Amino acid sequence: MMIESLSTRRGSLVNVQRLTLLIVDDEPAILQIISVALQDEYDILLARHPEDAIRILGTQPVHVLLVDQRMPRMTGVQLLEWAARHTPRIVRILMSGAAQLEDAVAAINEAQVSRFLLKPLRVELLRQTLRSATRELMLEQSHEQLLAELRRVNLELEQRVQDRTLELELANRQLQQRNILLQKMALTDVLTNLPNRRGTDRLARAELLRRARTQTPMVLGLIDIDHFKRVNSRYLHSGGDHLLIWLAQLLSSLIRPIDSIGRVGGEEFLLLAPEADDEAARTIGEWLRNAVAEASTSFNGEIIRITISLGLVVITGEAFIGFEAVRHQAALALREAKESGRNRCVVQSFRSDSLEYLPKDADFVLEHDPPPA
Repeated sequence: MMIESLSTRRGSLVNVQRLTLLIVDDEPAILQIISVALQDEYDILLARHPEDAIRILGTQPVHVLLVDQRMPRMTGVQLLEWAARHTPRIVRILMSGAAQLEDAVAAINEAQVSRFLLKPLRVELLRQTLRSATRELMLEQSHEQLLAELRRVNLELEQRVQDRTLELELANRQLQQRNILLQKMALTDVLTNLPNRRGTDRLARAELLRRARTQTPMVLGLIDIDHFKRVNSRYLHSGGDHLLIWLAQLLSSLIRPIDSIGRVGGEEFLLLAPEADDEAARTIGEWLRNAVAEASTSFNGEIIRITISLGLVVITGEAFIGFEAVRHQAALALREAKESGRNRCVVQSFRSDSLEYLPKDADFVLEHDPPPA
């Protein structure tokens, strides 16, 4: 059995800011190469057998698990599947020197791996892959720590309100500010600082209610980056994140003050444009499409240019229509834009009081008197 903590062997205290990486491979030479390459960035734990790795995972905290696929008695996928059940928050990465489609499918479906690496490993690619995977973990941990701290502060403030009636007004103001911050964080995408899917859904439902009351047209649309996987493949996930942040800022700067935009998926955004008819929808859509196509961003010294496809739905009519039905129609329009060659804007009209326009497979709400807000 080979289990060794390199940070302990160096005689230094473990830095609480560093992440612990457990490497599992039955080849000592591979363990030595990887540990030497990564020991400056991570606290390294080594195991030559899956049984040793399971023992380590059960006795001490591990943040990242890097596992070889071909090992005696248990495959890497089986070990990662065990880790997914017993330590679900750990970052799981699979290495393989004889990549097969079955291994990749099993790694994704059963072990829920974060990354899949091919041997022989390139040190720089390994570093970049680990940094990208662990950055997501650190963002999540930081987010949770901030939420926990805000909850702790709220509890303290509530106690102060009870104990010090003279400070009631001030304490209540502070409590409200922190609750607003908590709510904003719950509705905001961490990466782009746009409304997340939950926040965007709320905005869309509220706007649909307002539209039904005022009898004014509005536009709801989906925007998707064309060939985004190519960006991730060439520039890795750090490049993909850079592009998403850049595009979010660009789109926010291009829309009208009364419009709103949020990130609802990996590379998908949702646009809300109140008081916009068919002509306005085409103007807005083409304006955004052309602006993105003509713009560019730089990452690691390279210029990145992209295009977007848009599916916009113009909603009119007197009846109230549910958000899911409109979103479904926008998804159909977006698919048409993609299938017609990408870098397209497809605009469709949608009368809420005309059943012939409603998608048959959508879960919709249709009422002549809109429900109360």
